[in-house]
Amino acid sequence: MTRTAVIAGVGPGLGASLARKFADEGCQVALFARSADYIEELATDLPDPGEGLAVQTDLTDIEQIQDGFETVREEFGSIDVLVNHASAASWTGLMDTSVDEFEEAWAVNGRGAFVCSQEAVGDMLESGGGMVIFTGATSAVRSLGGAIGFTAAKFAARGMAMDIAQEFGPEGIHVAHVVIDGQIDTPGVRERFPDRGEETFLDPDEMAETYWHLVEQDDVSTQPFEVHITNGPQNSEFI
Repeated sequence: MTRTAVIAGVGPGLGASLARKFADEGCQVALFARSADYIEELATDLPDPGEGLAVQTDLTDIEQIQDGFETVREEFGSIDVLVNHASAASWTGLMDTSVDEFEEAWAVNGRGAFVCSQEAVGDMLESGGGMVIFTGATSAVRSLGGAIGFTAAKFAARGMAMDIAQEFGPEGIHVAHVVIDGQIDTPGVRERFPDRGEETFLDPDEMAETYWHLVEQDDVSTQPFEVHITNGPQNSEFI
C-alpha cells in the first residue's frame, strides 16, 4: 500500500533525511516549509519509488496549513503519516525574551502542530488508522534553563502528542514523540563547530531509520509512545 506522508517543517538535516527515507520506502511525500526553493529542489530529487510534492507553507499561518493539506489531498489523496517536525526558538531566558518571540515559538511548535494534527487525524479516522510523529527535544522533558519560549512550546507539544495518543489510539492511530537528545549533523552545525569529533553528532540518516521503524510498527500491543535518540557513546543531556 502506498502511504501519503506529510513532513511539516523540512530543511537540510533530519527533515531532508526523513523525506528521502520515506520516499525510498515508497511513500508519496509532501514537504511543508516556508522556503520554497529548497523543498522544490528536494521534492524533484527524492529516490524512487517515492514521489515528492513541495508545498510552501508558513506553519504559523492557520489558513496556509489548511490549504497545504488540501493541496496534498488533491495531488496524493488522504494523509496516512504526519511528522510534526517544525521548530522555532529564541535561545533566551525569561527577562530577555519578548512576547513576540515567545509567541513565535508557540505558533510553530504548538499551534502549528495542533492544526497539522487536526488535518491529518481527520483523514486517518476516515481511512481507519495512521501515524503521527512529533519531533521533540531534551527541552520537552527537562528544562535546560535560558530558553523559555522553546521549552514551553516543546513541553506543550509533548503533552499534545500524549493527549492525541490517548484519545485516538483505540481508533488505530499511533502517536509517537521522539526526544532528540543531541546535536544533529548538518552543514550549518559543522561550520559552527569545525573541531568537534564526528562521533559527537547525530547522523540524520540513521535518525530517519528510527522514524520509519515507528511508522512500520503495527503491533498495537507494543506501540511505543516516546523514543529517545542520543548521540551514541557520548554523554546524553537527558539520561
